[in-house]
Amino acid sequence: MRAPLSWVREWADLPAGITGQQLADALIRAGLEVEAVEVMGGKVSGPVVVGRVRAIEELTEFKKPIRWCQVDVGPEHGGVRGIICGARNFAQNDIVVIALPGTTLPGGFTITARETYGHVSDGMICSERELGISDEHAGILVLPDGEIGSDAKAYLGMGDEVLDIAVTPDRGYALSMRGIAREVAIAYGVPFHDPVDSIADLPAPSAAHAPAE
Repeated sequence: MRAPLSWVREWADLPAGITGQQLADALIRAGLEVEAVEVMGGKVSGPVVVGRVRAIEELTEFKKPIRWCQVDVGPEHGGVRGIICGARNFAQNDIVVIALPGTTLPGGFTITARETYGHVSDGMICSERELGISDEHAGILVLPDGEIGSDAKAYLGMGDEVLDIAVTPDRGYALSMRGIAREVAIAYGVPFHDPVDSIADLPAPSAAHAPAE
């Protein structure tokens, strides 16, 4: 079970300044097995922004599918940039994540404007694995929304500390953020905000599930 520190804070009033490692230590004292504390996308430095694909040209003269994309990254970042990409899981007008020249990705790979496949690729359209936020690499990351030119790292919660918890059979409740946040609230003696309480109108039980009289 992976629990982002920012999510835990939504349901438990943690004291300001508590780090992921301090929280892990408290949960270990409470009997949970915290295997690691990671920083999501912590190995990415430099400008990573939200962009919109304005046009795609299929380059068919190469052995593998290659696309010459025109991506709007906002006027503050140079407007529309041409970027070479081999992924096929996105279309015109999709919102994507762009690593601009000068960005360093996990593995020490620094993005530069470089000539490839007959064009100057001025950035990189990123997958989740390339950003270091998951192992998903079947295609690039397509966002449901986002302000063009805005900081994609903030949008994606990159930099957030994430606790990797090994849930044992006797701690099944820790398979949910609700269960972990409740344990955190107990450990620190702070209020717990049950997400169920934020539901204004719960549906009435159906006849099949109504309590017997």
